[in-house]
Amino acid sequence: MLNAERTRPRLLECLKELHLSTVTACYGQVAQDCQKESLGYEHFLKEVMERECEVRWHHRIERLLAESRLPLDKTPESFDLGRLPLRVQQQMRTLQTGSFVDRRENVLAFGNPGSGKTHLLCALCHQLVRQGRKVLYTTCSLLVQELLAAKRDLALPRALQRLSRFEAILLDDLGYVQQSREEMEVLFTLLADRYERGSVLITSNLPFSQWESLFKDPMTTAAAIDRLVHHCVIVELNLQSYRAEQAHARFAANAMSTAGVGPEDGAQGAAPEGS
Repeated sequence: MLNAERTRPRLLECLKELHLSTVTACYGQVAQDCQKESLGYEHFLKEVMERECEVRWHHRIERLLAESRLPLDKTPESFDLGRLPLRVQQQMRTLQTGSFVDRRENVLAFGNPGSGKTHLLCALCHQLVRQGRKVLYTTCSLLVQELLAAKRDLALPRALQRLSRFEAILLDDLGYVQQSREEMEVLFTLLADRYERGSVLITSNLPFSQWESLFKDPMTTAAAIDRLVHHCVIVELNLQSYRAEQAHARFAANAMSTAGVGPEDGAQGAAPEGS
């Protein structure tokens, strides 16, 4: 006991110097548990270091999630994959492994407004963050304004260098807001800078055939599309608006409630005569 009392202060100093806060908090209890079960020093060391690693990983994921700026409500758990076509479901299962990021491939999601493009790719990016990957979410219009401001301040190379830290960048709503030629030039600069160096995920309700209205020039449009599709996965969401579906369901439920008809009664009442 006396030897332990002499050793403990120095041990605490070492743990503090090495920033092993979790080991500091748990080593006493773990030592007692190991002693009761007659477990050796290696088991004790493994136990305290596993706890340290687990806490550090949890903190890392929290930090990456905060840096990502991802909407916290658009997670894999809150997205109904069952409403997607089987082909898209299979694509998402493959993408969720994160291997496309290792290959620096892009993901382009096309579909009508309200089809779930943003939620789908945000859910995918949440999955990437949980794997410990650096991800950034931003609307296309906001990022363009940030890059344009950096260009005016002669700091565009530094801004691109900062963005290169992220393994994947999600650009939401490309084409939702029409940009000027100067604004689309800085966006093209970003796409060219990340070509084969980092993944870009894009949502857009405009097909490639209409992208010339975005980039204002056929050569720039062709070059942008060429860089994006060279290594990419295209996800097509040809679905009815999810918001419209929800509104229709609420309207139907309210109508049945007002009429005093339950969902089962309503289903039975809708059957044709003689069925």
